Amino acid sequence: MPDHTVPQPAVEHTGNDPMTTETIIARLTHWFRQRPNSLEFWELILTDERFLFCFVGESYRSLLLRADMGERDRAAIADLPPDDIETFDEQNFTVPLEAVETLRLVTGTRLRRARLVVGWQAGDDVESDEWTLYQSRTADSQRELVTDLESDPRLEDVDITVETPRFPRL
Repeated sequence: MPDHTVPQPAVEHTGNDPMTTETIIARLTHWFRQRPNSLEFWELILTDERFLFCFVGESYRSLLLRADMGERDRAAIADLPPDDIETFDEQNFTVPLEAVETLRLVTGTRLRRARLVVGWQAGDDVESDEWTLYQSRTADSQRELVTDLESDPRLEDVDITVETPRFPRL
């Protein structure tokens, strides 16, 4: 099973303070959000400063057009630093790490996709919200990654849980 953590050194943060470094803690990959007429594909990048939501594509809900349109942009952002990921698409947004309240993964079964719920409180530039995302069929299980995040001291104020469905074999 692939390791989804990014073993790269701290990345220079190009914000106001050039001496600040930002480290990527984890990449949660191959997630989509259901909209009324489409599926939006998102990559989630967790750093020691913020949670980046990166839009990588959209597929319309027609049965003929349900392809995962995020593959090309996923490859494009794979090696980018957080600041470049943030500006990759105009729909991208960030949530400060201190505003993140919940990260809940419900593992998938044969009949149901894995579900990731991310909740955050209102802050300076962000409104309070909660997103539910579903894992695409091409993704690897990220159960171990989220389980490892539970013990990360940088995330001690975040309610991180991994749930298994009542009937996991279905």
